Amino acid sequence: MSATLVINGKAPVVAYAELIAARVANSVAPGTVDVQFVDDKKLPAATFNGSAEGTFAAVVAAAVSAGASSLAAPAALSAASEHWTQVASSELVIKNFQKLSQSLELLDAQLNLRTFVLGGLQYSAADIACWGALRANGMCGSIIKNKVDVNVSRWYTLLELDPLFGGAHEQLTKALQDLKKAASAGKKKEVHKANFEIDLPDAKMGEVVTRFPPEPSGYLHIGHAKAALLNQYFAQEYKGKLIIRFDDTNPSKEKEEFQDSILEDLSLLGIKGDRVTYSSDYFQEMYDRCVAMIKEGKAYCDDTPTEKMREERMDGIASARRDRSVEENLKIFTEEMKNGTEEGMKNCVRAKIDYAALNKTLRDPVIYRCNLTPHHRTGSTWKIYPTYDFCVPIVDSLEGVTHALRTIEYRDRNAQYDWMLDALHLRKVHIWDFARVNFVRTLLSKRKLQWMVDKDLVGSWDDPRFPTVRGVRRRGMTVEGLRNFVLSQGPSRNVINLEWNLIWAFNKKIIDPVAPRHTAIADPVKIHITSPDAPQEPKVEMKPKHKKNPAVGEKKVIFYKDIVIDKADADQLEDNEEATLMDWGNVIITKKNADGSMDATLNLDGDFKKTKHKLTWLADTDDVVPVDLVDFDHLLSKDKIEEGESFEDYLTPVTEFHTAAIGDLNVKDMKVGDIIQFERKGYYRLDALPKDGKPYTFFTIPDGKASNKYGAKK
Repeated sequence: MSATLVINGKAPVVAYAELIAARVANSVAPGTVDVQFVDDKKLPAATFNGSAEGTFAAVVAAAVSAGASSLAAPAALSAASEHWTQVASSELVIKNFQKLSQSLELLDAQLNLRTFVLGGLQYSAADIACWGALRANGMCGSIIKNKVDVNVSRWYTLLELDPLFGGAHEQLTKALQDLKKAASAGKKKEVHKANFEIDLPDAKMGEVVTRFPPEPSGYLHIGHAKAALLNQYFAQEYKGKLIIRFDDTNPSKEKEEFQDSILEDLSLLGIKGDRVTYSSDYFQEMYDRCVAMIKEGKAYCDDTPTEKMREERMDGIASARRDRSVEENLKIFTEEMKNGTEEGMKNCVRAKIDYAALNKTLRDPVIYRCNLTPHHRTGSTWKIYPTYDFCVPIVDSLEGVTHALRTIEYRDRNAQYDWMLDALHLRKVHIWDFARVNFVRTLLSKRKLQWMVDKDLVGSWDDPRFPTVRGVRRRGMTVEGLRNFVLSQGPSRNVINLEWNLIWAFNKKIIDPVAPRHTAIADPVKIHITSPDAPQEPKVEMKPKHKKNPAVGEKKVIFYKDIVIDKADADQLEDNEEATLMDWGNVIITKKNADGSMDATLNLDGDFKKTKHKLTWLADTDDVVPVDLVDFDHLLSKDKIEEGESFEDYLTPVTEFHTAAIGDLNVKDMKVGDIIQFERKGYYRLDALPKDGKPYTFFTIPDGKASNKYGAKK
């Protein structure tokens, strides 16, 4: 599976170094890096597998792994390589001629009597970094052409003759031209599109069957959404079928509430299976299969205490019950365990595979256990239930699944999955592993999320701080934004921790063109406009809600001689300063009063381009609407909880922040779920109407930009 490098051709400094390193990797092993291009000034210069951090080092590492050994600096030169890579990214890209000249002089001295930056007979990663930086710096063309630094010019020209270097600009230019043509033809630009060209083994058009098997023990989260969308994608790609199957084999955790919510969330995401099935429909079939395994000597009943069993499995020690007779095992399973007797409750059934296998998932895993909790679909019919490892391969095979897509943490269990099918004489099912979605400072474990709900750290499973589909949608994530993000990740097997700003950047592209613009003022400060041409009585005018999209509609704006602005803005204003009232015109501050208020005169002929401060404002009338602007921090204070660490030790103390403000009169016409932009404050979703003394409540919608407003927030 190739890695994905996205180059932004409109970045202030184009990532030529990353592009050249990818070209080197693909020259050694074609397809190592899938290079894609975008032309959006707001996106980072480059991303590698979805991350904008350490992209050059990551691409170089991929090239070295592909066989481009010359890019790996020898140990003795590693420090020098890092130094020149740092110089390239920080000093050779600057536009200050004096400072650039000093850096070029140092590079020129380094290249004196050297063909390449680190010496030797082959270019290294340091050469790629430095050359790429100079190629991206528009000031360097004439410097190199005029041979101001003779060694730099000689070195630069030599590398330019190499097609891997010299051809990079041509590749970039052509890609940007193609994007422009696609846009002018009315096609959507392919931004950060993942590579879906994977070879599903034995996949035949019209015969592929995939499945999404959630356990109804919690609400759907973003990780589940990725799995569901990928399964749907490949079912549709091969004109096959998608099965939505509830893996309801643990009555202690499962509820009909979760089951219904999962179907609702899938529907919102546009995912509808060709069939909706339940593992519980196959309880009898799985019971019969377990009996058959016992009869064939492939399974046994074990009453070893749980802790001791765990230790024996870890140490590769055979259970004392492993050689029980078939007759004894059958009696325990079909009489004691099935009926949930005291003796049955002490036992479980284990597959007899290999207690000392190097792959510990093969060390006689548990495949059946007792549970007296009534099942939400079958009631008290059953007292024994199959484990996930036993259930899934059986039902996959019985339901005609051809390809089981599942996250990469199950990879060690693939051998176990195949063993079950062979032992039960069932049709083979192909497995494809893909990386799960991991976000910094985020838990996706349903057990841990349930703990937070139980401890009242959050309101419920739809809390806007939760990574559930309902949580992120309540925060303001659109279905289209979520789908675009998931599909951008694709079926990659690269496990990375993503920043949340990546997914919110996808969402911003959806909401920005259509979100109505409104005004909210926090901690209002009064301004009295003394000019006679200011309306002496409140005057209502209709203005567009979105200047660039008239289809969004119009809003009421009140003009009046008395207005309010944010205190944060007022504190910045000085006597006699000219400032701009957005969507009205310029004013001149004539007096700052002792009570904090100000006097001003209109100067509607003033040039707004020359004013330092552009102010949002509202008429100081009774039409203003009290609002509560709510922002949130991450629930965790650490990016990644390592193995052996407890997430409870890294809970962010305060994660909810309220700002009292007043909004324009149009807020009264809004309904819950509306997404708007309060100008100069950001995007918001209306979460609640006024009730029990609480005002209109708006949740901030992140816009994809990193923020450290609350310390832990990022």
